[in-house]
Amino acid sequence: MSRLTESEINQRMDRVPHWQRDGSVISRTVRFDTFADGIEFVRRVAPMADEMDHHPDIDVRYRNVTFALTTHDSGGLTARDFALASEIDKLLAQ
Repeated sequence: MSRLTESEINQRMDRVPHWQRDGSVISRTVRFDTFADGIEFVRRVAPMADEMDHHPDIDVRYRNVTFALTTHDSGGLTARDFALASEIDKLLAQ
């Protein structure tokens, strides 16, 4: 998969407003009511990530869970990163 251009990245960032960009990574931190709620949400993301064959870096710190996305094989951000970010957002909205 090819890396997105700066213009394409900027357009896609508008579609995932809860995500922040740091260079070639987009990330979102979510604060859950309890540690167990955060872990349960990670369990819900895992099969979806497997199905999409695109896996986020996940950092769990008590009630805060951070999802970080980049496409290592392409050396930057691709459409796959934004597709997974959108799917994570949809799960959070449920």
